[in-house]
Amino acid sequence: MASAPDPKLGAAESEQIAAQINQALVSALTGQNAVLNATASDLLAHVDVVAPVIASVMHRPGITLAQQWQVTKVIKRGGLGGELLDALASPEPATRAAAAQLCGAMRLAESVAWLSDLLSDPDEKVRVAAARALGRTGGRRAVDALMRVVEDFPPHRLALAIAHGASDIDLDGLLRSGGSARTAVVVALACGLRADALRFPRLVAMARDRNGPSEVRAAACRALGMIGDRAAAGVLRNLGLDPDSAVSEAATRALRRYHPGVQRRQT
Repeated sequence: MASAPDPKLGAAESEQIAAQINQALVSALTGQNAVLNATASDLLAHVDVVAPVIASVMHRPGITLAQQWQVTKVIKRGGLGGELLDALASPEPATRAAAAQLCGAMRLAESVAWLSDLLSDPDEKVRVAAARALGRTGGRRAVDALMRVVEDFPPHRLALAIAHGASDIDLDGLLRSGGSARTAVVVALACGLRADALRFPRLVAMARDRNGPSEVRAAACRALGMIGDRAAAGVLRNLGLDPDSAVSEAATRALRRYHPGVQRRQT
């Protein structure tokens, strides 16, 4: 009778592959001639360890587009990009989800069309992985794809993806678009998750608008609490007395979680 595989050996193999990938990508990031000695199968099999390592390089603060391109060239030179795109169409849901996770970590722009299709995948884990990957990949096409399924996803899940993937111009456009109430909720929450002080005045106006949908006003209150602007305390106290119970409760909860002076986006 064959013995069960040793989980310690599997963990050691994952760590070894992750270390090799990290070394190759960091070398590429610093302009060195790097070679990625890993197959798509290796990455898919060890996705939970490998994807965070790749993301830590591709999403590090201050990375330039030129540096991202250097890393992407190493990935494509090894043929991984094409193989991962093929894996997005695998008949196995676990493989599709893993491939989506890796495409997001690598910020593969060419995967956006395939990831967009996976937002309507029959498997929930695949749909969630695709939404997260689009958020990590970023760009207007990714944001548009996410907003097209705004009625089909929980608002907080899409808001996380939009917070990662949208530019300031994207957010401005979405706030002014006059779309559905669900759209406004997602965008407001995304602004809060980004601690986006630039959108503070617009969120105050949304929260105070008694002609607006209750759920939008409540989401704006939550976002104001997350942003942490010092002016939010007075606004939230006043909204805590709002006749709409959903708004007053959201404002009260946001005020409890309010932490003025937190680090926030200024640009």
